[in-house]
Amino acid sequence: MKLFKKPKSKFYWYDFTVRGRRYRGSTQETKSVRATQVASLRLSSVMETSDPLPSKPTTLGTLAGRFLAWVDSGRLEEMTRKFYRNGWRLLKATAVPELRVDQITNDGAEQLKFPGSAANANCALRTLRRMLHKAEEWKMIEHAPKIKMMKEHGRHLRLDDEAERKLLEGAQSCTWRKRTFELFRDIVILMRDTGMRNQRELYRMRIENLDWDNRVIFVPDSKTLEGRRLVPMSRRAFELLRARCGTRCEGWVFPSSRAASGHLRSIDRLFREARCQAGLPAELVLYCARHDYGTRVLMRTGNLAAVMKTMGHRDVKTAMQYQHPELETVRAALDYGAAGETVEMRV
Repeated sequence: MKLFKKPKSKFYWYDFTVRGRRYRGSTQETKSVRATQVASLRLSSVMETSDPLPSKPTTLGTLAGRFLAWVDSGRLEEMTRKFYRNGWRLLKATAVPELRVDQITNDGAEQLKFPGSAANANCALRTLRRMLHKAEEWKMIEHAPKIKMMKEHGRHLRLDDEAERKLLEGAQSCTWRKRTFELFRDIVILMRDTGMRNQRELYRMRIENLDWDNRVIFVPDSKTLEGRRLVPMSRRAFELLRARCGTRCEGWVFPSSRAASGHLRSIDRLFREARCQAGLPAELVLYCARHDYGTRVLMRTGNLAAVMKTMGHRDVKTAMQYQHPELETVRAALDYGAAGETVEMRV
């Protein structure tokens, strides 16, 4: 252990290394005897919290077993569990599982390549970051490195009228049963006309939460506290739900005997098949219908507060991510001036 004074400091400073990590700081003491005592206490504290016997850190692949066990048994939301499992699936396809956890750095993480969008890559990187923090918590490494995420761009595609028409035409050309096609059609229409989150809200819709008299849907549980809300039914959403529920007074709107939860969990496979048949871009996902909902409601009402309330948004910044510029409005304004009309300008 080294004890020294800096040229512009009246205090003694300590400098020592334990298991490859350097500790350096001020003792806040001006007398060498007191400074030595403070530095010794600091060294003792570091030694107590460190394993004095050198050991070879485990690999990320070995850590994954304990991490996934924690994911399954921890108090996490089901979507969070699914997120981490998917993140590990992406990480497992790279070379990083063979690395020791103390060898993983941000520079190395930046070199990892993942299929799909930046959001997909960030799923893997967030999982890696969580695994390394758990490794630090379990005292497998001294400190978890800072893993930087990739820059994500907001969704620019909308599941608008034209996309809906093509999707349903593509679905009709698939070799599905009539009941499967009707389920797909109803989900697409309800996503567009309610703006609800599909997995957390739409698939979990219960008949008891449908107010037929006032034509509203009560969402009792969602991603945020603001997600607990009333959603108005459009005319076609009302008619669709009436036909689907029939004479039933309770239960899931979209029941499923195959799912342990008792309700529909996903139509991702059906959506991919219909999208492929329709020749639509792979970036178009069912959630794009929610973005289209926010855009249409804002354009027709001009009321951002109403959009936030019906979509369950917490702040304006989040709500604005779902809004898309209406180029036709700008084009109409430009054409108005170019047509020879006189525009009065006031200063």
